[in-house]
Amino acid sequence: MTSSAAATSTNATAPAKSHYVVLDGLRGVAALMVVAFHLFEAYSGGSPHKQIINHGYLAVDFFFLLSGFVVAYAYDDRWGGQMSQWQFYKRRLVRLQPMIVIGGLIGAALLAFQHSPMFPRLETVTTWQVIGVMLLSFVMIPLIPSAEIRGWGEIYPLNGPQWSLFYEYVANILYAVGLRKLPIRWLAALVAVSALALVGLLVLGPRGDVIGGWALDAKGIQIGLTRVMFPFFAGVLLMRLGKRIKVRHAFLLCSLLLIAALSLPRFGGTGRLWVNGLYEAACVIVLFPLIVAIGAGEKDATGPSVRVARFFGDMSYPLYITHYPLIYVYTAWVVDHKIPAAQGAVVGAGVFVAAVAIAWVSLKLYDEPVRRWLAGRLLRRA
Repeated sequence: MTSSAAATSTNATAPAKSHYVVLDGLRGVAALMVVAFHLFEAYSGGSPHKQIINHGYLAVDFFFLLSGFVVAYAYDDRWGGQMSQWQFYKRRLVRLQPMIVIGGLIGAALLAFQHSPMFPRLETVTTWQVIGVMLLSFVMIPLIPSAEIRGWGEIYPLNGPQWSLFYEYVANILYAVGLRKLPIRWLAALVAVSALALVGLLVLGPRGDVIGGWALDAKGIQIGLTRVMFPFFAGVLLMRLGKRIKVRHAFLLCSLLLIAALSLPRFGGTGRLWVNGLYEAACVIVLFPLIVAIGAGEKDATGPSVRVARFFGDMSYPLYITHYPLIYVYTAWVVDHKIPAAQGAVVGAGVFVAAVAIAWVSLKLYDEPVRRWLAGRLLRRA
């Protein structure tokens, strides 16, 4: 199972600052690619070498990079007298936590439709276990493998992609506790060391990819931390350096680059895994920062493409954090009944539309009103 990260709006609950609209839109494009990747994943037979949108899981790393850029933009100049650590944490909780709750609720509600040999532990799970797992997910407490109820080793088995929000919070805490104070040269050193660790995982590791991070074991924790450290703090560094690239039609160009990067076939085959590792390292370390630098070059863009960007940007996080319970159902149906891709495409398209619709309804009827209410109660003095 491969799931992807942390998607948050570039206003980062800091309404006094304007959005980077193109970056918001790119987050939406990445979220749509995640949904498509997970739908096609049902036909891969569990092999990363047979994926159709092969590098779709790299959207997580792109999300982390965007998050670092946005957090630095929204908060770097607000520390000290303007904002304490606790106020920062409250702002991030207001931004992220409401949709985590709704994602857990949807995951629990759809669990009855997911019974399948693919999920061996669901046959014996009790209602009280489901409630307990759901409540733990609401407060971001990860499950150890022995307590997991699905059989996939996920730290959040009701809603797999929540794992990336766990590491999003880890990165936010590291930033707030002290790494935000690093001067640029030391921040650059941290980013360089993190890049080396990422290259080591990709090129010298046993898989040749970054897939993983959702299990609470030594390997899962190593992958999760390695995946978040470089892109998040590279995003912080990129914002502080002020590197922007102005080009025409930035949203379209960046969208095409991102879609291509996530969709290319796996490189090197089973005999040269390091080749694929080099490709993914180039995406995360070089291409994704380039895309963000171009996207940040058009801060106050206007026109039809920007309206599209704003629409998808608004629903990117709700889409990311609510779609996967549908994927569990769809994947079990495809695998259990050996559904060919041509036959499953129609249902898959319906799942895609349903995921977008659920995300939009969740955003408008739940997320935005709840965040406004929480902001009024918790952020008055922040």
